[in-house]
Order: sequence, then structure tokens, then C-alpha cells
Amino acid sequence: MKKVISASLAICLLFCLSGCSGYRSHYRAVGFAHSNVSDSAFMSFYSFDGTNVFKLKSKNAGEKLKYSAKLETGAIKVYYGTDGSRRELFSVGAGDEVSSSLDLDSTGRVYIIVETDGNCRNGDLRFEIE
Repeated sequence: MKKVISASLAICLLFCLSGCSGYRSHYRAVGFAHSNVSDSAFMSFYSFDGTNVFKLKSKNAGEKLKYSAKLETGAIKVYYGTDGSRRELFSVGAGDEVSSSLDLDSTGRVYIIVETDGNCRNGDLRFEIE
């Protein structure tokens, strides 16, 4: 009986410790400000190297994901995921600025994954679901 209870507790603990999403943030940053609420997110930094993940929520079909980014040095790729797979949304390099939108086909969680290619400096990225 003790083995069954121990095994059950171990399985419950495993589920509690693992997140629902496979996306994880891990980064080194200086002068890093960021925010994430259900329908918008931003990150602004002096120096950033790594991956940052935002979780947004689309409440109605037909909404748009609006985004903008600018970067002084380095390179960033931004992906989005809605169904467990990720697709590239845009990339921005040294001195570039991007501003556009994407039509969302479904409702639910929208993951925004920001990945750098080495150290980046003086960046600002903004995302909003409307």
C-alpha cells in the first residue's frame, strides 16, 4: 500500500513541477524591463542574451497580434506558437526596426518566444492582441 501511495505522490509531484508549456525563459540581461499581461507584453533592455517567453491570450477568433521591435546591435528572432509548434514571426538585426501584425485564426494561448543570436544591445520589443 505504501508503494502505491508513494508512486501516486511521485506522479502528482512530477505533474506539478512540469509546466503546461515546453517553452522556458533563460537569459542574461542588463537594464532589462519587461511586462506580460493577458493581452500585451513588452521587453526593453540595454543588454540581452538568451530566450524570453511571453504568454498572451486570444479571446476571440479574428483578433490581430500587433508587434513592433527595434534593435541597435545584435540579432533577434521572434517566434509564436499556438498549438504546440512554433513558427517564425519576424527577425530583427542591428539597426533594424519592424512593425506589423498577424491575424490569429484561433482563440487560446499565444506564446511569443524571443531568441537572440549572441548578445544584443539597446532593444525594444512590444506585442499586443487586439
